[in-house]
Amino acid sequence: MKNAFDRQKMTYFPLSGRENKVAIQEASIDPHSYTGNISFALQEKASIIARQILEANKRHASVICAFGAHTIKNGAGRLLGMMAEKGWITHLATNGAGVIHDWEFAFQGASSEDVRINVARGMFGTWEETGLYINLALAVGSYEGLGYGSSIGSFIRSGGLEIPSREGLLSLLENGEEGLTLSERSSAADLLELLTYLDIPSGFLSVSHPYAEYSAQCIAFSQGIPFTSHPMFGHDIIYTHKANRGAIVGRTAERDFLSFVDSVSNLEGGVYLSIGSAVMSPMIFEKALSMARNVSIPKGNPITNCQINVVDLQQESWDWSKGEPPLDNPAYYLRFMKTFNRMGCPVSYTCADNRDFLVSLYNELEKRS
Repeated sequence: MKNAFDRQKMTYFPLSGRENKVAIQEASIDPHSYTGNISFALQEKASIIARQILEANKRHASVICAFGAHTIKNGAGRLLGMMAEKGWITHLATNGAGVIHDWEFAFQGASSEDVRINVARGMFGTWEETGLYINLALAVGSYEGLGYGSSIGSFIRSGGLEIPSREGLLSLLENGEEGLTLSERSSAADLLELLTYLDIPSGFLSVSHPYAEYSAQCIAFSQGIPFTSHPMFGHDIIYTHKANRGAIVGRTAERDFLSFVDSVSNLEGGVYLSIGSAVMSPMIFEKALSMARNVSIPKGNPITNCQINVVDLQQESWDWSKGEPPLDNPAYYLRFMKTFNRMGCPVSYTCADNRDFLVSLYNELEKRS
């Protein structure tokens, strides 16, 4: 392709040589010993949401928690995994950066680089292990029929990747196999191309994850709970690496999106938590809800009895129960609240640090369970 940047010219650096801002053993949140700033008002709000969640659990309705990457950087990965493990949350969803921070914590116990300094050096996001292993795990996961999040969750839990032989993949493509779909053949072709390009031998590729206990993806995969990733191409540091392949990202992300829509289809009587995600969460939710209603409305289920709880740091400046603010009000341009307010379901906004909120919610759920 003309005018395309050649990633083969780049230099990649060992992740062990990077200075990180967050060490997971220090940052990881223990809800029983946490000493944050949990106000009485926040505790009351968490109590209300906890009751909503437990009622949804009784109805076997979805309880979806969509969150931004800072929730993982703030050390809440294991806490989210525990909440899913206990059955309170039935689906976890994040963006591509959330997956990366969660994986780096599991792999080396630290994440979060200095963007300003490393961009100036031409080193931001140019880390060999992150780029190689995540892209390779997605390629293997795509071939195995997994989604984006489950590919990485499986990788962490297994402590490595089972790499098929290039000869076997080539034979499969040349000779075909009864019942093999075009999509499955495409996954095999993408994996074969990547393994050949990187000259990776077949067999089990062992990659230790000594801090796997802190990984929300690993916990979710181990428990069979959906953990989906909803990336935007070019947003994440894995796109800088020469192992990155758009078809593989798209295939695994598509599976995750359809898994997300499936969970949204079961939101009647359920709860949707959107924590620190101003773009990803509202954008995927509005499409998913419309898709789900497209199928459910003819069956008499408009999916309107769903409580949406939004948590973010921005101060609340508008009472959304009054409808949308006028165009000359800055609150109109608070995109995520405008989107959720248009969904036809009850919406509540909480201004809080995501650590304070999740700890207070966990403790309220535990108290009532």
